[in-house]
Amino acid sequence: MEMAEMTGVSLKRGCFAVEDNDSAAPAEETKKQKVSESCLIQGQDGLDSDCVPSRENEAVPPEAVGTGEGKKNSDATLEEEEEDGLSEEGEEEEEAESFADMMKHGLTELDVGITKFVSSHEGFSGILKERYSDFVVHEIGKDGKISHLDDLSVPVDEEDPSEEVFTVLTAEEKQQLEELQLFKNKETSVAIEVIEDTKEKRTIIHQAIKSLFPGLETKTEDREGRKYIVAYHAAGRKALANPRKHSWPKSRGSYCHFVLYKENKDTMDAINVLSKYLRVKPNIFSYMGTKDKRAITVQEIAVLKISAQRLAHLNKCLMNFKLGNFSYQKNPLKLGELQGNHFTVVLRNITGTDDQVQEAMNSLKEIGFINYYGMQRFGTTAVPTYQVGRAILQNSWTEVMDLILKPRSGAEKGYLVKCREEWAKTKDPAAALRKLPVKRCVEGQLLRGLSKYGMKNIVSAFGIIPRNNRLMYIHSYQSYVWNNMVSKRIEDYGLKPVPGDLVLKGATATYIEEEDVNSWSIHDVVMPLPGFDVIYPKHKICEAYREMLTADNLDIDNMRHKIRDYSLSGAYRKIVIRPQNVSWEVVAYDDPKIPLFNTDVDDLEGKPPPVFASEGKYRALKMDFSLPPSTYATMAIREVLKMDTSIKNQTQLNTTWLR
Repeated sequence: MEMAEMTGVSLKRGCFAVEDNDSAAPAEETKKQKVSESCLIQGQDGLDSDCVPSRENEAVPPEAVGTGEGKKNSDATLEEEEEDGLSEEGEEEEEAESFADMMKHGLTELDVGITKFVSSHEGFSGILKERYSDFVVHEIGKDGKISHLDDLSVPVDEEDPSEEVFTVLTAEEKQQLEELQLFKNKETSVAIEVIEDTKEKRTIIHQAIKSLFPGLETKTEDREGRKYIVAYHAAGRKALANPRKHSWPKSRGSYCHFVLYKENKDTMDAINVLSKYLRVKPNIFSYMGTKDKRAITVQEIAVLKISAQRLAHLNKCLMNFKLGNFSYQKNPLKLGELQGNHFTVVLRNITGTDDQVQEAMNSLKEIGFINYYGMQRFGTTAVPTYQVGRAILQNSWTEVMDLILKPRSGAEKGYLVKCREEWAKTKDPAAALRKLPVKRCVEGQLLRGLSKYGMKNIVSAFGIIPRNNRLMYIHSYQSYVWNNMVSKRIEDYGLKPVPGDLVLKGATATYIEEEDVNSWSIHDVVMPLPGFDVIYPKHKICEAYREMLTADNLDIDNMRHKIRDYSLSGAYRKIVIRPQNVSWEVVAYDDPKIPLFNTDVDDLEGKPPPVFASEGKYRALKMDFSLPPSTYATMAIREVLKMDTSIKNQTQLNTTWLR
């Protein structure tokens, strides 16, 4: 087994952008989430009640608990509406240029300790096209099965209401009911006249209001000889987040599990969209792992007391989403229960010979790749997230504030530039906040906290930022240390176990002793993320950890923080990962825009798989492989191509890669 240093490899037009095992890496194509026009028209006509989203302020996604693997490492964007790519072809040149300017100040792999390869084959270039459809992720569930969307049918349930509940209410009635549901007016009830007064018609209206507007109760009243269905609040504001218990059949499991197929949307945004259309809070959804935006992803979701019938109805309304494989279960899903993800990736316009590709893919299958944290872990702007994390651990709160708010080199969204300039000039959080049309970005949240708590209480001001976003910073610092230490470990000892290395026995880390060194392989060796509850290798890498943390004014022997949230217990991570279920093929094609494999939706629609010619203008490498949780597909593909995966490096090589 040989080890190779990082070497520069030319990259042609295109972007290398892939997704880690629980989140998608930045890619270049933006295809905005849309609601089909026909459904909007239906909703306005009162024909399709679930096709009109709630106008409630966008619900904040439930906080994930865990390592933050699936979070977006950008200070600038937490908003669903914010898109960081191109929406109009005419903007491409200007956007590409400004993005290139920004990336001149970004990070390279060398900046975050990514320097080694495990194989010695010659690298070659390839493009993960701006088509996000060239990157598909299928979740592997706790039972080891790969999730697929292959069944759109709804389980037959006699207790489900008639399909008429989706069409019985007019647009005006829906608007009145939504305003009542969301406490947006002073009215305490809404009365709907029953024009065709039959018991069946009244029943359908009762069912429509209760199922489509959670939190509302109904009753029938006679007014001057006319029948009215009166909707009113039963349980106050909490009812919206807690679906009515007595409206759910007792024989049915409380959770509807379904497979969510989504394009170019991360999991949090997808759940926000679904909750808007269902008029419920997003915290009634659960999932095993977050999938980021720039890909087609397929994963399992569970939702509390929303019927498969209602969920399936959303398939008529939403583009870039499909819901299916419905079942009722007793329990929700839990973060971390997944066994991993299966990736299908196309690298287009490859330059490698068939022999080069064969050698590279055989190495990936037999040896694997260094389990580095990928570039998306460290942010995409001139201020890396690990620098903020380091300042938090140092208790340097003024520096934390400055790193997040100070002006940055390179291009940024205009309103952020103005906000930062105002902050630098006045140090007035309220004045800087007024420059932000989007207040829920990290900068906006911190400024709001500073306005509330004052400049002398930065800790409390920073605490307004959601916990997972705060922890993202210190996890980024841990990852930065780990990457650097693993590179040094491989530099000093190569790709074989040595005495003093660490391996896991169960969940416990133990040392490799001289006499049993041959009992282990490099795939067993782990390295610690720094913390108060880990041990370090018994060789010179231990001293390297100490030196690195000391240089950052941190005490490796005291990783507890006086603020409990920021105390690092540490963890262990394998240094080399061998993917499972690896397969590949090289295909020839002429049209760079044609899909090179079918998605689940293509198969459901009966589209025939693509047919390839024996020769073509271009060649593509189609790869399939499975990875465990918290590993980065970027790093697997980096090993194949032998190239720097940072956007900065690619942009320097070709500033028009966004086209």
